[in-house]
Amino acid sequence: MDGVCGRSSAPGVTDPGYNLSIFPICLFAKGIVPTDHFGVTEQVDAFTKQICEVIVGKNQAVKLAVACLLARGHLLIEDIPGVGKTTLSQAFTSDLLPADILGNSIFDQGEQRFVFHSGPLFSQVVLIDEVNRATAKTQSALLEAMEEHHISIDGVTYELPEPFFVIATQNPQHQVGTFPLPESQLDRFLMRIELGVPDRASERAMLLGMDRREMLKELKPVFSIRTLLEIQDNVRKVHASSALLDYLQDLLDASRQRHSTGLSPRAGLALLHASQASALMNGRDMVLPEDIQAVGIAVMAHRLGHDIERSGQSGRTLADNLLHSVPVP
Repeated sequence: MDGVCGRSSAPGVTDPGYNLSIFPICLFAKGIVPTDHFGVTEQVDAFTKQICEVIVGKNQAVKLAVACLLARGHLLIEDIPGVGKTTLSQAFTSDLLPADILGNSIFDQGEQRFVFHSGPLFSQVVLIDEVNRATAKTQSALLEAMEEHHISIDGVTYELPEPFFVIATQNPQHQVGTFPLPESQLDRFLMRIELGVPDRASERAMLLGMDRREMLKELKPVFSIRTLLEIQDNVRKVHASSALLDYLQDLLDASRQRHSTGLSPRAGLALLHASQASALMNGRDMVLPEDIQAVGIAVMAHRLGHDIERSGQSGRTLADNLLHSVPVP
């Protein structure tokens, strides 16, 4: 292979949206031995492996979900019903009013004052099933919380716990009873992933194995909340070189030149943080172009186009074209 960048298969990439026949794989990684500088790879691997025992045949999607958590982002899972979205993100009902999500103030007769009672958003992991079946008002109630990690009610600001991780599922927009998420809310999700149907061997394992929901009850904690926060801090310490940042900005510039919905500076930060998480998960303390390529579609696609099923101009296709056409400097 000549030059700085060649083309090769992307090993292990089998899920819909990530089953590209080729990725531009760069030679920066050649000869680099993972050193696990931060000493967390074994713990992250154990965490990822445990999830993969429940969600079989979707290793790449699970790894992206874990990277999203480590990067302090929020995750959107979009696909048809019945492929495991709700198993990956345990459901809570979607037909809630904004006050049901945030909480509300109730008058306490004993104390003769209003007392705030927090809603389900005051959790470290918030699981929202079929978010696009919620009303627009309920969807908008999530915005401040997802971006600022606090909410304001009756003129009082309440901090949300750390870590704060929102996992939401949604059905394709053409299905009856859905309310499309606005661009401002889509942008709050660091990644959007798709699961797709499992391959034949994985489906057979599901047919013969224990019920997935029963398996969820058997999962054991792999690390503490404090350890997770430390890992998230270490993600931001992963080094990104000037050459790497040039490549990232070239992707942003190309998206703005080619598409009306080009990638914003916030999208650039999302791509950087997700790439840092990918590098850490692979035992490195520096980001490589491969990391950007590994998370690129999940980070960029929902910011470039809404409909995952629209052929030719879906966000996934546009993101794929960017990754294949923008050279590594």
